[in-house]
Amino acid sequence: MLVQRLGAPSDLDPLLERVRDARVVMIGEATHGSYDYYRIREQLTRRLVAECGFSFVAVEGDWPDCDRVHRSVTGAPGAAAEPQTALEGFERWPTWMWANAEVARFCRWLRAWNMDRAETARVGFHGLDVYSLWESMQAIFDYLGEEEPASLEIAQDAYRCFEPYGKRVEEYGAASRFVSARCEQEVIRLLARTRQHAAADGADAFSAWQNAEVVAGAERYYREMVAGGPGSWNVRDIHMTDTLDRLLDRYGPGARGVVWAHNTHVGDARATDMAADGMVNIGQLARERHGTDQVALIGFGSWRGTVIAAPRWGSPAEAMVVPPARPGSLEHRLHELMPERAVLVFGGPDQPGWVTDTLDHRAIGVVYDPSFESWGNYVPTRLGERYDAFIWCDETTALHPLPALAAPGEMETYPAGV
Repeated sequence: MLVQRLGAPSDLDPLLERVRDARVVMIGEATHGSYDYYRIREQLTRRLVAECGFSFVAVEGDWPDCDRVHRSVTGAPGAAAEPQTALEGFERWPTWMWANAEVARFCRWLRAWNMDRAETARVGFHGLDVYSLWESMQAIFDYLGEEEPASLEIAQDAYRCFEPYGKRVEEYGAASRFVSARCEQEVIRLLARTRQHAAADGADAFSAWQNAEVVAGAERYYREMVAGGPGSWNVRDIHMTDTLDRLLDRYGPGARGVVWAHNTHVGDARATDMAADGMVNIGQLARERHGTDQVALIGFGSWRGTVIAAPRWGSPAEAMVVPPARPGSLEHRLHELMPERAVLVFGGPDQPGWVTDTLDHRAIGVVYDPSFESWGNYVPTRLGERYDAFIWCDETTALHPLPALAAPGEMETYPAGV
């Protein structure tokens, strides 16, 4: 194992050397609201793009919202010239995950980088998630209305099936227990039609196909949600992994992707108690599909700090104090052992016990209650199996949300808004 104190930009060199040849590099976060994780992830991603030739960045965000950002950073006709404008258009709660100053800074850099390159060589920015049922449906209407009005009836059938449930799509999940209330067949027809159009090889056709995949994934997700347990989590992470694979195919032979998502999605679920609960995640699935030598998983952690989160699902975000990690946890151990900032690259025969043993590893989602620290907010983890590398920040500060207008989101994600 290698430990590198992190201070100057060149201190990321050992980590870059470890991951530069991977087809997929996944960079996590221990919270959805810490400046330090976003900033270091941005710095590493810039180098992966500029020095290693990665093709796109895919994030734990909605496809339609991120597609507006993608169009901005790639200079598509009619797109916003300022990526922050596209980010400020994010409306689904929790907006601060991507509509923040840290992501805006990266996207401005990415646009400047792309504008010096041929259109076919520009690096994209895409969303992997499954939640945007209505936004994706509207995008499909817009595309079919422009490109093939004759197919609108298929989209209208799907829309009418969901329409009785309005914005509370979780109510569809409850109704879907009765076969007559299911929208599965309408969604399958819509997906088949948009797949046919994707063969036309246009960017708009591909985006319409992906929006149809979102609609299909959302339909499955809400059906599983009412059953409880890990089913809805697995639908979501399988959808995100499938989207990643479609992007790799779309960008062509030799394409390589960077993924930004929470540690609970990035770190291999088989090295946690998630596996015993029947849960998978994108880190595990990508390793299984592409091989461990082609997938690099990077986690983050800290001992204490501040974070942007919300006390309840759908409530306004606020800056919260993250107390010192509880005794016996991985974070408490690293606080005792590591410098203030450090990069850990795993591998080799000299792995200490805290790398191979199972220790509690803190995970903070968009909903957070610091008073739960004594019994919640932690995932039992074998660190060296869950990640290929780990970035340690002893103390973190809250990120800086943009003034986006949040609309109510869907029911809380399983298990804790991550």
